[in-house]
Amino acid sequence: MAVESTDYLRDELKKIEVWENEQKDLWFWEKLGRLPFMLLDKLTPKFIQDKIGLAIDELGNYIQTGGQYLVKEESILKKFAPQDTLPDEIRLDFIEQVPISKMDEIAEELKISRTKIATVQGATTGIGGLFTLAVDIPVLLGLSLKVLQEIAICYGYDPKEKSERIFIVKCLQFSSSDIVGKKAILEDLTSFNQGNQNNQMISQLQGWREVVTTYRDSFGWKKLFQMIPIAGMIFGAFINRSSIGDVAEAGKMLYRKRRILERLNQMETNM
Repeated sequence: MAVESTDYLRDELKKIEVWENEQKDLWFWEKLGRLPFMLLDKLTPKFIQDKIGLAIDELGNYIQTGGQYLVKEESILKKFAPQDTLPDEIRLDFIEQVPISKMDEIAEELKISRTKIATVQGATTGIGGLFTLAVDIPVLLGLSLKVLQEIAICYGYDPKEKSERIFIVKCLQFSSSDIVGKKAILEDLTSFNQGNQNNQMISQLQGWREVVTTYRDSFGWKKLFQMIPIAGMIFGAFINRSSIGDVAEAGKMLYRKRRILERLNQMETNM
Protein backbone atom coordinates (compact mmCIF):
# COMPACT_ATOMS: atom_id res chain seq x y z
CA MET A 1 0.00 0.00 0.00
CA ALA A 2 1.45 3.39 -1.02
CA VAL A 3 2.78 5.62 1.77
CA GLU A 4 1.67 9.25 1.64
CA SER A 5 4.26 11.93 2.26
CA THR A 6 3.93 14.64 4.86
CA ASP A 7 3.99 17.31 2.14
CA TYR A 8 1.14 15.62 0.29
CA LEU A 9 -1.02 15.44 3.43
CA ARG A 10 -0.30 19.06 4.31
CA ASP A 11 -1.23 20.17 0.79
CA GLU A 12 -4.51 18.25 1.02
CA LEU A 13 -5.20 19.82 4.41
CA LYS A 14 -4.75 23.29 2.87
CA LYS A 15 -7.40 22.43 0.26
CA ILE A 16 -9.83 21.56 3.03
CA GLU A 17 -9.06 24.85 4.79
CA VAL A 18 -9.84 26.70 1.53
CA TRP A 19 -13.19 24.90 1.42
CA GLU A 20 -13.90 25.87 5.05
CA ASN A 21 -13.25 29.53 4.23
CA GLU A 22 -15.60 29.31 1.24
CA GLN A 23 -18.42 28.35 3.61
CA LYS A 24 -18.49 31.90 4.98
CA ASP A 25 -20.81 33.10 2.23
CA LEU A 26 -24.52 32.26 2.28
CA TRP A 27 -26.54 31.24 -0.76
CA PHE A 28 -29.76 33.08 -1.56
CA TRP A 29 -31.74 30.16 -0.13
CA GLU A 30 -29.94 30.41 3.23
CA LYS A 31 -30.34 34.20 3.34
CA LEU A 32 -34.04 33.84 2.68
CA GLY A 33 -34.13 31.23 5.42
CA ARG A 34 -33.26 33.85 8.05
CA LEU A 35 -36.89 34.99 8.05
CA PRO A 36 -38.37 35.19 11.55
CA PHE A 37 -39.29 31.68 12.60
CA MET A 38 -42.41 32.91 14.39
CA LEU A 39 -43.70 33.66 10.88
CA LEU A 40 -42.62 30.22 9.78
CA ASP A 41 -44.61 28.62 12.60
CA LYS A 42 -47.73 30.48 11.49
CA LEU A 43 -47.33 29.41 7.88
CA THR A 44 -46.50 25.78 8.56
CA PRO A 45 -49.50 23.47 9.15
CA LYS A 46 -49.53 21.74 12.54
CA PHE A 47 -49.11 18.24 11.17
CA ILE A 48 -45.96 19.34 9.32
CA GLN A 49 -44.61 20.85 12.54
CA ASP A 50 -45.42 17.57 14.29
CA LYS A 51 -43.50 15.63 11.64
CA ILE A 52 -40.47 17.89 12.04
CA GLY A 53 -40.71 17.48 15.82
CA LEU A 54 -40.87 13.71 15.40
CA ALA A 55 -37.79 13.83 13.17
CA ILE A 56 -35.91 15.66 15.94
CA ASP A 57 -36.95 13.02 18.48
CA GLU A 58 -35.74 10.30 16.11
CA LEU A 59 -32.45 12.12 15.76
CA GLY A 60 -32.09 11.96 19.54
CA ASN A 61 -32.72 8.22 19.43
CA TYR A 62 -30.12 7.91 16.69
CA ILE A 63 -27.47 9.57 18.85
CA GLN A 64 -28.28 7.33 21.81
CA THR A 65 -28.64 3.93 20.13
CA GLY A 66 -28.37 4.29 16.35
CA GLY A 67 -32.04 3.30 16.10
CA GLN A 68 -33.57 2.60 12.72
CA TYR A 69 -31.03 4.79 10.91
CA LEU A 70 -27.90 2.78 11.74
CA VAL A 71 -26.42 1.41 8.49
CA LYS A 72 -24.67 -1.88 7.83
CA GLU A 73 -21.04 -1.40 6.93
CA GLU A 74 -20.56 -4.52 4.79
CA SER A 75 -21.65 -2.93 1.49
CA ILE A 76 -19.17 -0.06 1.95
CA LEU A 77 -16.31 -2.28 3.07
CA LYS A 78 -16.66 -4.42 -0.06
CA LYS A 79 -15.86 -1.38 -2.22
CA PHE A 80 -12.37 -1.34 -0.70
CA ALA A 81 -11.61 -5.02 -1.29
CA PRO A 82 -8.46 -5.55 -3.44
CA GLN A 83 -8.76 -8.04 -6.28
CA ASP A 84 -6.84 -10.69 -4.37
CA THR A 85 -8.85 -10.23 -1.16
CA LEU A 86 -12.22 -11.71 -0.27
CA PRO A 87 -14.80 -8.99 0.52
CA ASP A 88 -15.60 -10.49 3.93
CA GLU A 89 -11.94 -10.10 4.93
CA ILE A 90 -12.12 -6.30 4.81
CA ARG A 91 -12.51 -4.53 8.16
CA LEU A 92 -12.42 -0.91 9.34
CA ASP A 93 -8.84 -1.29 10.55
CA PHE A 94 -7.89 -2.14 6.95
CA ILE A 95 -9.63 0.98 5.61
CA GLU A 96 -7.74 3.15 8.10
CA GLN A 97 -4.57 2.37 6.14
CA VAL A 98 -6.04 2.94 2.66
CA PRO A 99 -4.65 5.97 0.73
CA ILE A 100 -6.68 9.16 1.12
CA SER A 101 -7.24 9.24 -2.64
CA LYS A 102 -9.04 5.88 -2.51
CA MET A 103 -11.18 7.04 0.40
CA ASP A 104 -12.06 10.17 -1.56
CA GLU A 105 -13.00 8.12 -4.63
CA ILE A 106 -15.48 5.90 -2.78
CA ALA A 107 -16.91 8.84 -0.77
CA GLU A 108 -17.51 10.85 -3.96
CA GLU A 109 -19.15 7.84 -5.59
CA LEU A 110 -21.53 7.54 -2.64
CA LYS A 111 -22.23 11.28 -2.67
CA ILE A 112 -23.27 11.19 -6.34
CA SER A 113 -25.36 8.05 -5.86
CA ARG A 114 -27.25 9.31 -2.77
CA THR A 115 -27.83 12.72 -4.36
CA LYS A 116 -29.51 11.07 -7.35
CA ILE A 117 -31.72 9.02 -5.03
CA ALA A 118 -32.70 12.15 -3.09
CA THR A 119 -33.56 14.00 -6.31
CA VAL A 120 -35.94 11.28 -7.47
CA GLN A 121 -37.44 10.92 -4.01
CA GLY A 122 -38.01 14.68 -3.68
CA ALA A 123 -39.69 14.86 -7.07
CA THR A 124 -41.91 11.91 -6.25
CA THR A 125 -43.15 13.25 -2.93
CA GLY A 126 -43.36 16.80 -4.32
CA ILE A 127 -46.09 15.88 -6.80
CA GLY A 128 -48.74 15.77 -4.11
CA GLY A 129 -47.65 19.00 -2.45
CA LEU A 130 -48.88 19.31 1.13
CA PHE A 131 -50.31 15.78 1.24
CA THR A 132 -47.04 13.96 0.49
CA LEU A 133 -44.73 16.36 2.33
CA ALA A 134 -45.19 14.48 5.61
CA VAL A 135 -43.69 11.39 3.96
CA ASP A 136 -40.70 13.32 2.62
CA ILE A 137 -39.49 14.71 5.95
CA PRO A 138 -38.43 11.46 7.67
CA VAL A 139 -37.14 10.01 4.39
CA LEU A 140 -34.81 12.96 3.79
CA LEU A 141 -33.56 12.78 7.37
CA GLY A 142 -32.87 9.09 6.89
CA LEU A 143 -30.98 9.72 3.63
CA SER A 144 -28.89 12.42 5.31
CA LEU A 145 -27.89 10.18 8.20
CA LYS A 146 -27.24 7.24 5.89
CA VAL A 147 -24.85 9.07 3.57
CA LEU A 148 -22.96 10.57 6.52
CA GLN A 149 -22.53 7.15 8.11
CA GLU A 150 -21.37 5.68 4.81
CA ILE A 151 -18.82 8.47 4.40
CA ALA A 152 -17.64 7.89 7.98
CA ILE A 153 -16.94 4.25 7.07
CA CYS A 154 -15.12 5.37 3.90
CA TYR A 155 -12.58 7.17 6.08
CA GLY A 156 -12.29 4.30 8.58
CA TYR A 157 -14.63 5.48 11.35
CA ASP A 158 -17.33 3.38 13.00
CA PRO A 159 -20.83 4.97 13.23
CA LYS A 160 -21.82 2.27 15.73
CA GLU A 161 -19.85 4.26 18.32
CA LYS A 162 -21.89 6.88 20.14
CA SER A 163 -19.18 9.54 19.93
CA GLU A 164 -19.05 9.00 16.16
CA ARG A 165 -22.80 9.54 15.86
CA ILE A 166 -22.41 12.87 17.63
CA PHE A 167 -19.81 13.85 15.03
CA ILE A 168 -22.27 12.82 12.29
CA VAL A 169 -25.02 15.00 13.75
CA LYS A 170 -22.53 17.88 13.94
CA CYS A 171 -21.85 17.39 10.22
CA LEU A 172 -25.60 17.47 9.63
CA GLN A 173 -25.90 20.72 11.55
CA PHE A 174 -22.87 22.24 9.79
CA SER A 175 -24.45 21.75 6.35
CA SER A 176 -27.39 24.01 7.22
CA SER A 177 -25.81 26.50 9.65
CA ASP A 178 -25.05 30.15 9.06
CA ILE A 179 -21.53 31.63 9.21
CA VAL A 180 -21.47 31.92 13.00
CA GLY A 181 -22.83 28.41 13.41
CA LYS A 182 -20.29 26.90 11.02
CA LYS A 183 -17.42 28.53 12.89
CA ALA A 184 -18.70 27.26 16.24
CA ILE A 185 -19.14 23.72 14.91
CA LEU A 186 -15.63 23.67 13.44
CA GLU A 187 -14.31 24.66 16.86
CA ASP A 188 -16.34 21.87 18.49
CA LEU A 189 -14.96 19.31 16.07
CA THR A 190 -11.36 20.17 16.93
CA SER A 191 -11.82 17.98 20.01
CA PHE A 192 -12.00 14.99 17.69
CA ASN A 193 -8.82 16.03 15.94
CA GLN A 194 -7.10 16.36 19.32
CA GLY A 195 -8.27 12.92 20.45
CA ASN A 196 -10.67 14.19 23.12
CA GLN A 197 -13.90 12.93 21.57
CA ASN A 198 -14.74 10.52 24.36
CA ASN A 199 -14.63 13.26 26.99
CA GLN A 200 -15.71 16.52 25.38
CA MET A 201 -18.17 15.39 22.73
CA ILE A 202 -20.09 12.82 24.75
CA SER A 203 -20.57 15.47 27.43
CA GLN A 204 -22.64 17.38 24.84
CA LEU A 205 -25.32 14.66 24.70
CA GLN A 206 -27.52 16.59 27.11
CA GLY A 207 -27.76 19.44 24.62
CA TRP A 208 -28.47 17.40 21.50
CA ARG A 209 -31.72 19.27 20.81
CA GLU A 210 -29.75 22.49 20.44
CA VAL A 211 -27.46 20.71 18.00
CA VAL A 212 -30.35 20.03 15.61
CA THR A 213 -32.33 23.27 16.05
CA THR A 214 -30.55 24.96 13.14
CA TYR A 215 -31.09 21.92 10.94
CA ARG A 216 -34.80 21.90 11.81
CA ASP A 217 -35.29 25.59 11.07
CA SER A 218 -33.50 25.50 7.73
CA PHE A 219 -35.20 22.24 6.80
CA GLY A 220 -38.70 23.42 7.73
CA TRP A 221 -38.89 26.63 5.72
CA LYS A 222 -37.51 25.05 2.58
CA LYS A 223 -40.26 22.48 2.67
CA LEU A 224 -42.88 25.24 2.50
CA PHE A 225 -42.06 25.57 -1.21
CA GLN A 226 -42.88 21.91 -1.65
CA MET A 227 -46.49 22.34 -0.54
CA ILE A 228 -47.58 23.53 -3.98
CA PRO A 229 -49.04 20.58 -5.93
CA ILE A 230 -47.24 19.66 -9.19
CA ALA A 231 -44.83 22.62 -8.87
CA GLY A 232 -43.75 20.99 -5.62
CA MET A 233 -42.19 18.26 -7.73
CA ILE A 234 -39.60 20.73 -9.06
CA PHE A 235 -38.99 22.27 -5.65
CA GLY A 236 -38.83 18.85 -4.02
CA ALA A 237 -36.27 17.52 -6.48
CA PHE A 238 -34.08 20.63 -6.20
CA ILE A 239 -34.33 20.95 -2.40
CA ASN A 240 -33.61 17.29 -1.71
CA ARG A 241 -30.77 17.22 -4.23
CA SER A 242 -29.10 20.30 -2.75
CA SER A 243 -29.73 19.15 0.84
CA ILE A 244 -28.15 15.72 0.42
CA GLY A 245 -25.39 17.17 -1.75
CA ASP A 246 -24.51 19.72 0.94
CA VAL A 247 -24.68 17.14 3.72
CA ALA A 248 -22.49 14.67 1.83
CA GLU A 249 -19.94 17.36 0.90
CA ALA A 250 -19.70 18.54 4.53
CA GLY A 251 -19.30 14.98 5.75
CA LYS A 252 -16.65 14.18 3.18
CA MET A 253 -14.54 17.27 3.90
CA LEU A 254 -14.81 17.05 7.69
CA TYR A 255 -14.03 13.33 7.82
CA ARG A 256 -11.23 13.82 5.32
CA LYS A 257 -9.73 16.49 7.55
CA ARG A 258 -9.85 14.16 10.56
CA ARG A 259 -8.10 11.34 8.76
CA ILE A 260 -5.38 13.63 7.35
CA LEU A 261 -4.71 15.21 10.75
CA GLU A 262 -4.49 11.78 12.37
CA ARG A 263 -1.96 10.61 9.79
CA LEU A 264 0.12 13.75 10.21
CA ASN A 265 0.10 13.27 13.99
CA GLN A 266 1.22 9.66 13.56
CA MET A 267 4.07 10.73 11.29
CA GLU A 268 5.22 13.36 13.78
CA THR A 269 5.07 10.84 16.61
CA ASN A 270 7.18 8.35 14.65
CA MET A 271 9.84 10.91 13.74
